[in-house]
Amino acid sequence: MSESRVRQVNAAGRMELPAPTTNGSMPLEAAIGRRRSRRSFRAEPLALADLSQLLWAAQGVTNPAGFRAAPSAGALYPLELYVVAGHVEGLASGVYRADVSGAALDHVQSGDERQALARIALHQDWMVDAPVIIAVAAVFERTTAKYHARGERYVHIEAGCAVQNVYLQATALGLGTTVVGAFDDEAVQRRLGMAERERPLALLPVGRYQD
Repeated sequence: MSESRVRQVNAAGRMELPAPTTNGSMPLEAAIGRRRSRRSFRAEPLALADLSQLLWAAQGVTNPAGFRAAPSAGALYPLELYVVAGHVEGLASGVYRADVSGAALDHVQSGDERQALARIALHQDWMVDAPVIIAVAAVFERTTAKYHARGERYVHIEAGCAVQNVYLQATALGLGTTVVGAFDDEAVQRRLGMAERERPLALLPVGRYQD
């Protein structure tokens, strides 16, 4: 990828994302019917607009009041999304934290971490072939402060809703993914520069899949 094609991160380490579309060409019923877990990807970059669309499907703001694409108990929104970019058009390899309310990425660190994540995820080497990996994490205290122990369950329900949204959006875009839950939590947290209170819940390698 030429340097001229890489979008510039501003002085604050932030890059704006393309606006997502809210009027796709694939009916929801078709996306549900075609959704499958995909672990074999073509050697093709992911378009930045597609990455933006996937993040919007997971946690995008869909209402002027701030409600998001996935339901959240008490509208407390404990989830955080990280982007592990390896081969995304217009985006330098690195780790980014998604700001879903501002439709932007905040730079965390440079370098391609896909191989390291695959190793941490019990050596699932197929993950490296995906041009991007979306990591879903949660700050459980945002929900448990109100709902106490029951809040743990609500966070996991919310994460499942967000993951399924990514699956369906990927299907509608002609992309594939598989949710990965087998990994060393602390190692993922350290490797991606997550805050101490953020606990990783799922990894979603996404790309154009092999037929």
